[in-house]
Amino acid sequence: MRCLAPVQTIKPSSLAAQTVPRFQSVIQRGRLSLLILGIAYLSSACNASEAESTGKEAGKKRAVPVVVATAAQKTIPIQLSATGTVEAYSTVSVKSQVGGQLTGVYFQQGQNVNKGDLLFIIDSRPLQAALMQANAAKAKDLAQVKQAKANVLQAIAQVNQAKANVLKDKSQSTNANVQARRYASLLKQGAISKEQAEQYQTTANAQQATVKADQGGVANAQAAVAAAQADVQNAQAVVVADEAAIANAKVQLSYSSIYSPIAGRTGSLKLNQGNLVQANATDPLITISQIRPIYVNFFIPQRLLPDIKKYSANGKLEIDALPPKDPGHPVRGELTFVDNGVNTQTGTIQLKGTFTNADERLYPGQFVNVVLKLSQEPNAITVPSQAVQSGQQGQFLYVVKPDKTAEMRSIKVGDTVGNETVIKQGLNPGEQVVTDGQFNLVPGATVQVKPEVGSRGAGGQGAGGAGGER
Repeated sequence: MRCLAPVQTIKPSSLAAQTVPRFQSVIQRGRLSLLILGIAYLSSACNASEAESTGKEAGKKRAVPVVVATAAQKTIPIQLSATGTVEAYSTVSVKSQVGGQLTGVYFQQGQNVNKGDLLFIIDSRPLQAALMQANAAKAKDLAQVKQAKANVLQAIAQVNQAKANVLKDKSQSTNANVQARRYASLLKQGAISKEQAEQYQTTANAQQATVKADQGGVANAQAAVAAAQADVQNAQAVVVADEAAIANAKVQLSYSSIYSPIAGRTGSLKLNQGNLVQANATDPLITISQIRPIYVNFFIPQRLLPDIKKYSANGKLEIDALPPKDPGHPVRGELTFVDNGVNTQTGTIQLKGTFTNADERLYPGQFVNVVLKLSQEPNAITVPSQAVQSGQQGQFLYVVKPDKTAEMRSIKVGDTVGNETVIKQGLNPGEQVVTDGQFNLVPGATVQVKPEVGSRGAGGQGAGGAGGER
């Protein structure tokens, strides 16, 4: 900008000497003031322009304090990050299957219990009485079985007796027939009278009728045996029913003692000792959640599903989960579930990881930061993420050259892992990049490397590279 030379100031006293109207004098004095202000503004603008030009030149010569880090070449994991929800591995609602008074509670709320630990006892006296009654009924019916079996033996003896009678009467009938034929022959010879012959014939007929009656007695005795055997079977069936009743009574009695079906942590106790418990009530007595192992449920966009299939084909994928504000190391698990469909409303797919959770850092319902490790990228060039800047021409960073001057370098970035960013293009391993102080830099500026805040000594190279624990 061209600067104007100063002009002489016109003294108001010379104007006052003129004989002009008062209002013309006021106008002239205003114009004079505007002229003086304009000259002053042009002079200050000229000085500011010269100072700015001089400042830029001095900025390149003056050393700018910066913090630097060395670009490292290392193996970087390829991973996905998401927010997950912790789920219990299994949850059981413990209910009573019998009614009665709650006489014992053998755990504390929120306590860890093992599978098979005694939790509750319900008054068992009515159930014990029912069991005793079932045993008594069985004893009674067993006696009836014995009686029925004795009846069978008696009926079998009667059958044998009837068969013996048949044999005896058959023998007598045969002898009577022989006598009747012999006397019939003598009648023809005139050796005996007709009355004697008829008497022997009548005896033979009577013996045949007796044999037929005996055979009917055998059939009746055999029918009695079959009836007695049926009575035995009925009595035995009643005994079987009694045994079933006894087994049911034992089962009902076993329900009076409630044991933990799984290993886990108990929730809030719904009923205290002394209360009346209803069988199969809607509300459970206690809820037990298995948290060792435990699930972490999270969602990823459906476009990443091919990557999951690709990398999981080589084996189980590792998952790290870390609750927010937890200073410890992430909890390590593995991917065990990929849902069989994509949620059409959100365009995401559900995944689950299984964690041993030995130290119980994961809790059902808790939100956690999830990192799914897919694979590894060897020989990747990494820098601290704060070194990467964004501008109108894309992403860039400042590289400190050996002559301690700053070079603005356009780069192509890859994945970000923790506080490190992978540089795909534009940087070589071992080069120093600026991690703090970029806003005071211009290309070609001289830099002064200062130690990072919190580092020991003044000779450190800033962040000390992109490595470190993640």
